[in-house]
Amino acid sequence: MSDIIKLLPDSVANQIAAGEVIQRPASVAKELMENAIDAGASTIKVNIKEAGRTLIQVIDDGCGMSPSDARLAFERHATSKISDAKDLFAIRTLGFRGEALASVAAIAEVDLKTRRVEDELGTEIRIHGSELKGQEPVSCPPGSNFMVRNLFYNVPARRKFLKANTTEFRHIAYEFYRVALTNPELSISLTHNQTEIYSLPPAQIKQRIINVFGKHMSQVLIPIQTETGIVQIHGYLGKPEAARKTFGEQFFFVNRRYMRHPYFHKAIMEAYEQVLPPDTVPSYFLYMEAATESIDINIHPTKTEVKFEDERYIYQILHAAVRETLGRHSMVPSLDFNKEGDIDIPVLRKDTQINIPRERINPDYNPFEEENGGQPYQVREQTGKQSRYSHWESLFEDIEKAERKISEALEENVGPGADRRESNLFQFKQKYILLAVKSGLMVVDQQRAHQRILYDRLHLAAAQDSPAVQQDLFPRQVELNAADHAVLMEIFNDICKLGFDIRELGDHSIEITGIPANLSDEDPSIWLDHFLKEFKEKGGDIRGERDRMIASALARTGAIKPGKVLMPREMRELLDQLFACSEPGFTPDGKTVFRILPLDDIDKMFN
Repeated sequence: MSDIIKLLPDSVANQIAAGEVIQRPASVAKELMENAIDAGASTIKVNIKEAGRTLIQVIDDGCGMSPSDARLAFERHATSKISDAKDLFAIRTLGFRGEALASVAAIAEVDLKTRRVEDELGTEIRIHGSELKGQEPVSCPPGSNFMVRNLFYNVPARRKFLKANTTEFRHIAYEFYRVALTNPELSISLTHNQTEIYSLPPAQIKQRIINVFGKHMSQVLIPIQTETGIVQIHGYLGKPEAARKTFGEQFFFVNRRYMRHPYFHKAIMEAYEQVLPPDTVPSYFLYMEAATESIDINIHPTKTEVKFEDERYIYQILHAAVRETLGRHSMVPSLDFNKEGDIDIPVLRKDTQINIPRERINPDYNPFEEENGGQPYQVREQTGKQSRYSHWESLFEDIEKAERKISEALEENVGPGADRRESNLFQFKQKYILLAVKSGLMVVDQQRAHQRILYDRLHLAAAQDSPAVQQDLFPRQVELNAADHAVLMEIFNDICKLGFDIRELGDHSIEITGIPANLSDEDPSIWLDHFLKEFKEKGGDIRGERDRMIASALARTGAIKPGKVLMPREMRELLDQLFACSEPGFTPDGKTVFRILPLDDIDKMFN
């Protein structure tokens, strides 16, 4: 029997590695930008076409490469950053595994032009699917120019599973944010389909945040800074009133490297507890410095997951620092945060000796005596005035009046004068509508029901090109970040067909003068924020499909949310409109709107 285990060809091994390192076009942009930073670049230009499907180009003015280094850079595990295993615990650079370029070259057509400052000529290398197509001298400026074309052209299964262009570009924009925010001293730009999205000059951290996310950030950022023996933290927090219902402005960086850390995010959310509006997330841009030997960044190929040696202690420090900062700026009730010097945040270690505080107790204390040892407490009548407790009976009269008003309000809505059909309706947990029907008990999800109703109306208005517009008496100006503005401009005509009246003001700002009449009169900027998030996550590219996706995303945004109290008449109108829809049983994305609990099943519960 012959042997069955064989060594994989390098091209196949590189494609397998690419599945871990290169997950989507954004992964390529990330790796190339990080390589440019490691090369000492002061200027980086990122050029994208069709959300990275057609072209991802990154140009830098870094140190460049020699002809032999340029060729060797595309080999697996070829790196200038480490030479032995101990170097893994003292890493300060971004790319060090030596897998990125080999992985990119395995699943795309790559063209590299690079030159060192001291060389007269540079080098051009062309690699398609791990196969070297050519290498020759070329005239080019110092630095490197990577052009990655036709991503996943030789792995059609991977290319087929790419999301819509809006979704893929959103991921590229987020990778751009992470590099731009970590390196504010860089001049960095992003262009998509020949439209300049960002052009960021060197700036301080706060100004860089404002340049990326909009001028409104200048009014909502508060500085945070703390230093301990374990970690140093600085950066900016967003004011509670500026918190949004969507994620996108939450960033952790450690040693100038972006990281995801749900545990530390929890520390921040707990620090903001009781000061945030419901269901919102605060903005934060936090930069940490820690000893390289105390962190491990080599636990995932994308290097965005970081393991800390003192994770629990950093959690305590982070929570206390955020709470202190909010207190200093009167965002939470506080004692005295105005004393000079930094507050020393203690860290509980295993060998820390804990002293139990002693309480002083006075066994002779009598709460019914005055402090000066005078007469026992009693209600005194003041001359010419009655005691403030003398008319306590009137409190009960006020309570009775309030109860009568509540009873009258209830009678007005569900009493004898109300439609008798409404007596069958009941709202449960401010989320479900219960209705007795012939076959049993109907349970309706009020949010999904309203979503179905809105979708049918919006889709019909778009199909007939006759939207009903609700004009706003006071138009609202909304400033978007560049990525959201690009998405809005891409679907501008489509959302106007649904009933939005929007005018572009320039500099990534718009003015909303009207919204679809089916939507409530909530702040249009909130509508737009939610809608863009929904569409970017679930939008479509095909023309007919995109119209449906836009209407569906807008319906999800505009539907009433759990927690809204509905009066019986409102519940009846909602159900009447639901059952007038073409498919009342399902939302546009196929989720169940209502279920009926059969009477037999209810009877069995009591047998």
